[in-house]
Amino acid sequence: MKIIVNGDELVLTEAISVDQLLASQQVEMANYVTIQINDEWIDRENFAATLLKDGDQVEFLYFMGGGRA
Repeated sequence: MKIIVNGDELVLTEAISVDQLLASQQVEMANYVTIQINDEWIDRENFAATLLKDGDQVEFLYFMGGGRA
């Protein structure tokens, strides 16, 4: 099956969960990543239960800190 992750095509041999995708992509600081699948936000508590399907478009979105100097 094929999915799109941050604009890049990824071919998978089987369905995986969002948690498994984060691990397979070696996402650093995964606790600071939010996920959208097909423009829908996925709650962090559902990452393990949410299976990706053929054609899904996944976006990893990172929170960035900042402030005044």
